[in-house]
Parts: sequence; C-alpha cells; structure tokens
Amino acid sequence: MQDINIFIANFLGYLQRRELNNLVDLFADEFDLEIPGNTSKIKWLGRRRSKPEVRQLFKLLWSAVEPVTAEIQTILTNGDQVIIKGNFTSKMLETGKLVDSIFFIHMKIHNHKIVEYTLLEDSYAVSEALQ
Repeated sequence: MQDINIFIANFLGYLQRRELNNLVDLFADEFDLEIPGNTSKIKWLGRRRSKPEVRQLFKLLWSAVEPVTAEIQTILTNGDQVIIKGNFTSKMLETGKLVDSIFFIHMKIHNHKIVEYTLLEDSYAVSEALQ
C-alpha cells in the first residue's frame, strides 16, 4: 500500500513539474493509455501504446495548454488500481480561453509501472475552448 502511495506522489509531482522523462519512465514497456474525445480536433486525445507516443502526447498537451489551477480531491487505491479525482482550470494558448473541468484518472500499476491509464475529462469543453 505504501509503495503505491509513493508511486502516486511521484506521478503527480512529475506531472505538476512537467518532468517529461520521469513521467514517461513510469509507463511499462507494454501498456494501454486512453483519453477519450475528438482526436481530429484535439491531438493529445486518443489511445497510446508506446513510450514515444506518451512523450508526444505530453509535448502536444504542454505546448497547447497552460495550467491555471488544479486540485486533487480524492485518491482511491485498491491493490494495484488507482483512481484520482480532481478538477482543473486550464488556459488554451491558441485562443486564450479558459476551461474548467473535473477529471478522473484511472491507473493500473504492475511492478511499479503503469500498464493501464485512462483520463476522463470534459473534452467537449476543451474542444470548444480551442475554437
């Protein structure tokens, strides 16, 4: 249980500080990542299965979005499963518009690596803010 809490703290810290190499290193060699939404409008959405794809995802996201606020409300763990619930406000750099959304991240951890990752957010609001 303690190991997974350390893993979560590292994950959230790397994400907050935009430490790309450390973040990518948390993923296993084989994994399934999905952020559902309109992939034709928002390039960082969709499914990824390789570390280079995860690297590209975060580069795309971070080049297009400036975090304004983020708050973690709940972290639930059950064995190797993690669910993180929170909310954020982000500025879309292309339009200057703000987006407010709740989010849920689900991760499955195996041997201290992410083997499943799903992020649910209001991708419709993100899409609208990019127009």
